[in-house]
Amino acid sequence: MARAFPNRNAEGSSRLLLLIAANMLIASCVSVTRSLPTRLSSSPRHLCLLAAASPKPVQNKSFPCPLWSASFSFCLDRRPKSTTSSAAPPPSSMAFAADSLDSNPLLHDFAFPPFDVVEPKHVRPGIRELLRKLESDLEKLERTVEPTWPRLVVPLEKIMDRLQVVWGIVNHLKSVKDSPELRSAIEEVQPEKVKFQLRLGQSKPIYDAFKAIQNSSSWSTLSDARKRIVEAQIKEAVLSGVALEDEQRKKFNEIEQELEKLSQKFSENVLDATKKFEKLITDKKEIEGLPATALGLAAQTAALKGHENASAENGPWMITLDAPSYIPVMQHAKNRSLREEVYRAYVMRASSGDLDNTPIIGQILKLRLEKAKILGYKNYAEVSMAMKMATVDRAAELLEKLRSASWDPAVQDMEDLKTFAGNAGAAEANQLTHWDITFWSERLRESKYDINEEELRPYFSLPKVMDGLFGLAKKLFDINIETADGLAPVWNNDVKFYSVKDSSNNPIAYFYFDPYSRPSEKRGGAWMDEVFARSYVLARDGAPVRLPIAHMVCNQTPPVGDKPSLMTFREVETVFHEFGHALQHMLTKQDEGLVAGIRGIEWDAVELPSQFMENWCYHRNTLMSIAKHYETGEPLPEEVYQRLVAAKTFRAGSLSLRQIRFSSVDLELHTKYIPNGPESIFDIDQRVGRMTQVIPVLPEDRFLCSFSHIFAGGYAAGYYSYKWAEVLSADAFSAFEDAGLDSDKTIRETGHRFRETILALGGGRSPLEVFVEFRGREPSPEPLLRHNGLLPVPASA
Repeated sequence: MARAFPNRNAEGSSRLLLLIAANMLIASCVSVTRSLPTRLSSSPRHLCLLAAASPKPVQNKSFPCPLWSASFSFCLDRRPKSTTSSAAPPPSSMAFAADSLDSNPLLHDFAFPPFDVVEPKHVRPGIRELLRKLESDLEKLERTVEPTWPRLVVPLEKIMDRLQVVWGIVNHLKSVKDSPELRSAIEEVQPEKVKFQLRLGQSKPIYDAFKAIQNSSSWSTLSDARKRIVEAQIKEAVLSGVALEDEQRKKFNEIEQELEKLSQKFSENVLDATKKFEKLITDKKEIEGLPATALGLAAQTAALKGHENASAENGPWMITLDAPSYIPVMQHAKNRSLREEVYRAYVMRASSGDLDNTPIIGQILKLRLEKAKILGYKNYAEVSMAMKMATVDRAAELLEKLRSASWDPAVQDMEDLKTFAGNAGAAEANQLTHWDITFWSERLRESKYDINEEELRPYFSLPKVMDGLFGLAKKLFDINIETADGLAPVWNNDVKFYSVKDSSNNPIAYFYFDPYSRPSEKRGGAWMDEVFARSYVLARDGAPVRLPIAHMVCNQTPPVGDKPSLMTFREVETVFHEFGHALQHMLTKQDEGLVAGIRGIEWDAVELPSQFMENWCYHRNTLMSIAKHYETGEPLPEEVYQRLVAAKTFRAGSLSLRQIRFSSVDLELHTKYIPNGPESIFDIDQRVGRMTQVIPVLPEDRFLCSFSHIFAGGYAAGYYSYKWAEVLSADAFSAFEDAGLDSDKTIRETGHRFRETILALGGGRSPLEVFVEFRGREPSPEPLLRHNGLLPVPASA
């Protein structure tokens, strides 16, 4: 069918792009994710994931982070749920019988999800009973629906939210506590869950009721938030196939079911391939250059794998492809052959044998194209853009402007590396390749700025970093964050639980924080996700709203021995990034659940708060509040801080090109790839690589086989969003620069304005309108270029 709903944000997007076109003369920087699925959406989108995302429920937005980074609990409550600090205590870890629905924790009333007691045996009966009940609720809604808020949106939100919470529990546990039993259970019930989502998304009575509201005489009296809900639900219903005829709808639904299975299998293959690589080293000469923290982690990994006497000093040491192991090898190992072996293993993950994702990618792209054509679009990218600020052409134009602006600085970066390596006597100086770049970049950075990232770790212990982050949140947004361990069940003893309180000490939100890498069971990367969304519809016990709850998940270096987790500066940035996502979810003031927090925000604007928060890592007072030596308490030396700031723009052109490669190959695959055509997926990656990489991509590179963002994480034809949102986030931070970063008073005043607009309004207003309300004008790319040292330098007088 033809597209019936044009992008309502096209005019604002066009203005933004004109600004970019006029001013973006040179490259932008690196970005350090998300998904607001439709009523029927069955593919996951984690706000920030380095590795695979797993399938996720309706309306679930989790945020995978860009690839340079080292990185829904809706109660089934029938009983009232307190929204105050006197909330009911967490459920005890009683034994639940799988054969009894009455004792199935997924079907119980709970104030917080029972993460500690949900087991794989609960998934099949629990999800099936839930779907049976929701099907009954949906049938009732369709029989009684009227084009009014109480008779349409309120019951619909309850159905959507209920599925999201329960499936969200199961899906989250698969991400952080994976097991063959859990995978098997999810695979078995997933088709039934997708079938219900399709049934819900294609409900003609619901669609007709929303159309009736839009066409009614009372339309002009609706709030902005309610208008956005109606418009989004209509658009999403069309994208869900509501208007398709019987045969087309049947084919569409078959495609959706298959895409769900393929996405999950892709994710599992990446995780399994990452876990599969293990390199045991017994000769310390082979790992010369690795810092003490990496040696300690490698010995600890070896001990967990059965080498009981392993030690950091004497080994043996085990290298894996998990980020805390992989990254130090690429940065510090003097053994070039080791770097090559580990690099090749990393870029060829999930590309051979039983774990080969190549045919899965081909099938995903083929089915997405079929889906797009059934819906009346030319390609899947157009489907993706239907719910975003940008269009395919505008996104491609932005990427090309950034690419051309970044190229010369990136070429200069490579020349600088060759010169430096040559001066250091490196035999490979004139033939630097992929496994050399990170190593020699780190040496050049150390030489140029006298900064050794490993030597900085003692100044960034996790407890002090979190204390400083919470102090910043208090200054900016007038909130208090307190430990609330024991209030809610958790899935691992390392998980922390926090309460967010307003200036009157009333709880307004909660969040979980799971900080450490667990390669045997936990997906790689970093992300934020919903547990509960704020909602007046789902309020309990006389409270005006249900309070929001979030997950924050990272994969940073765990404690080794008696030492706390000592973080790299990049890991610090990652925590700030994820906390930005969580803040937008938790500090929303939208009471309409379907547009509260991160819900309903166009995908290419959702990274604004997360990237905004990263800027504070370079703010002197903020950094000094977290950078204290874990043993002595001594602050980070002033001269080291100054060098950190100076190093911020190091290799900005190269890092920008890296992100542009990922964004460009994503768009190419979803606009120009022809299944079984003249170009394979790897041919396209090679072609894009020639335009976006100073050193050509290896012919055998199979990075696409682990590109979970676009094949399992909700960023299909959307990876460009990181760049699009960078313009917004940099400009937002520049408001604080304009007001004065040395004044706590102006920081608080500007922070209050940021909270009341960017964080408070959620998806109830268009992103451009919200930005203009905060900034007083439309976005400019100048702050982004300035922050990354890419503005032309004027000639001095």
